[in-house]
Amino acid sequence: MSRKKIASAICLMLGEAVVANSVAAKQPEQLEEIIVTAEKRAESLQKTNISIVALTEDSLEIRGISGLTDLRSQVPNLQLTPHPNSAGTALLYIRGIGLTDDQITQDPSVAMYVDGIYVARSQGLASSVAELERVEVLRGPQGTLYGRNATGGAVNFISKAPSTGEWRFKQQISFGNRDRFDARTSVNVPIGEDFAVRIGYLKEKENGFIKNLGTGVARYGDKDREAWRIDALWKASNTVTVRYAYDETNINDTPFYAAPATLFPKITDRPTAGGALARNVLPNDVKSSGHSLTVTWDVGPRMQIKSLTGYRKLDNFQNQIFYANPVTLGNYPLLQNAGRTHQEQLSEELQFLGSSADDRWKYVAGIYYFWEKGDANAITQTIRNPVNSVTASLQNQQIHNESTALFGQATWTPDVLDNRLHLTVGGRWSSDSRSASKYQASQTILPVRGAIVPDPTAPGGVANGDKDFRNFSPSFVAAYDINDTTNVYGKVVRGYKSGGYNVRAPSPAAFAQGFSEETLESTELGLKTQMFNNKLRLNSALFQAKYDDIQVNVQADPLNPAITNIFNAGKATIRGLELEATALLTRGLVINANYAYLYANYDKVVSPATGKDVSSTFRFPNAPGHAANVDITYELPRIPVGLLTANLNYSWQGQKFSQTSVATSQYIIGDYSLLNARLSLSEMPGLKGVRLAVWGKNLADTKYYVGHFNAGAPTAVFGAPRSYGIDMIYEF
Repeated sequence: MSRKKIASAICLMLGEAVVANSVAAKQPEQLEEIIVTAEKRAESLQKTNISIVALTEDSLEIRGISGLTDLRSQVPNLQLTPHPNSAGTALLYIRGIGLTDDQITQDPSVAMYVDGIYVARSQGLASSVAELERVEVLRGPQGTLYGRNATGGAVNFISKAPSTGEWRFKQQISFGNRDRFDARTSVNVPIGEDFAVRIGYLKEKENGFIKNLGTGVARYGDKDREAWRIDALWKASNTVTVRYAYDETNINDTPFYAAPATLFPKITDRPTAGGALARNVLPNDVKSSGHSLTVTWDVGPRMQIKSLTGYRKLDNFQNQIFYANPVTLGNYPLLQNAGRTHQEQLSEELQFLGSSADDRWKYVAGIYYFWEKGDANAITQTIRNPVNSVTASLQNQQIHNESTALFGQATWTPDVLDNRLHLTVGGRWSSDSRSASKYQASQTILPVRGAIVPDPTAPGGVANGDKDFRNFSPSFVAAYDINDTTNVYGKVVRGYKSGGYNVRAPSPAAFAQGFSEETLESTELGLKTQMFNNKLRLNSALFQAKYDDIQVNVQADPLNPAITNIFNAGKATIRGLELEATALLTRGLVINANYAYLYANYDKVVSPATGKDVSSTFRFPNAPGHAANVDITYELPRIPVGLLTANLNYSWQGQKFSQTSVATSQYIIGDYSLLNARLSLSEMPGLKGVRLAVWGKNLADTKYYVGHFNAGAPTAVFGAPRSYGIDMIYEF
């Protein structure tokens, strides 16, 4: 389906909707107010001086969003791409800032939180199990209130808390093509007047769209997930609330198919089967679990103390085969990577929130502690010419990290300008200690198999690193309420990301040396307004970020993608614009339209080998210049069988680089668009609490890459083809 035809269809739908609804009731309606907790306290989205997208529970259901990857087409300037070595890991970028690799020795640039608890490793994230109340995507560095390297932004999953005094039950079952079956169960059980438990269970299965002609699993990209969550709430007194939750997720998805691909501007046809030479293709095996304990104490009418304690554990096995195609490559794929990671983390955050008696001062202050340890084992096999020569590398990595922080933010409303001026000052002091070790051995597989020998350049084949980092990140915001429904703000904030170690370094010495922290200074101007009796909401943000000592990840050996360099290169500039509009055109018809512009450029990259500026040879990956989204929800006039609600979602993004080095500048993902739709039926006579829906995703069956990289040869991961299905929901 061409873009013109899609646009015509959208216009036709809008025209019919306006005509059909012109005789609707004349009672006034307004856009629903959205409450967020982006700044640690509950407040209106329109009063929060952050570029933020918040999706409520109703929005998530109407748009068919069940997890992290579904946000890709909903939030401009948010990019999610699969990691080349792990189908269960998504790399997140916000405003062009993200991490191009997934290593246990370094942290992501976009922080993930579940109910306020930081999740250091996103594999097996259990947020899709919970009955979500809201998802908040904060764009830009969050240097004051969110630690742990949130230079790009933060994604917060807020689950629905147990409810005392009422029984609640929700069951959703979904069927779709490719043998899709989803079952989601949620039950809320009140126990007395002050205690309640909410239990959630999830089962997801779906066949992949590429067959495996080799040995092992039947298909690439199968989805097989099971998870559950228990959430307990105790109102210990009128002033103290205790909430405990445990979640567990098991993922047995099969690896995605890393397909042979052509370079931009060409695009390879989406394959239906992999090569017959693939051997022993195994499913991933990911188990992620976590405990959280939140204690809230209302000390008085104007002060609250909150403790957030979290413990998480990860056991992740992944097996990825690259370029196993019909072309004969001996008995081995071009590249194969298999490994297992164990990780556990403990965090404690103590928050103090309050305000003065006249509400002229509001403050948030806190103490944060984070501890993490883990180990990873990986085996990488790489084809070398001649094809009967294979290099195998065995690695063992271990980490131990600790982080402490003090943070605070205060907002003052002076008694001038009719109390419309608000000045906010904040800061975060962070201390990070990171230690890591790596053992590496190599093996050359010839017609006669050789022996595994330690790397001769490191004593005992072991390299060790130990680094400490200190940082203070201030922030300043000046906001002014033009009237009761319009405010503008200016914001200056520093972002910080600690250094780390590169397990793919070309030598043990390079691993032990590691890389240092990076910082960026971000300036943002924002406008938030509601007009026409709150029927139109307009939000915009104009931003610029200046990087210093930016961490650059480049492929050191074009013939071996398992070897990379990470170094603190120099300076970079990112600037852009975000526009968001929500309009209630007539009763029942709501349109959301978002647009994002992004410019990201390296200003200075100093080569560690020559000392010269080589910035012209680098590109920002996953930073498309333009992206847009239009979402239309229309509640049709009631018909005898019930209430119909239609949702149409169209997203488009421009082309983007997918590799850092200009030597691989043809690794570009071209522009593409996706069209999704959902039609639901509710309030059916005699079927209280029952909802039915039919849905389709990628209705135009667009062929596009979600990943494009060098795995020893041009390689791509394809987005899913057209899918469709039906949802059945029962709730009371």
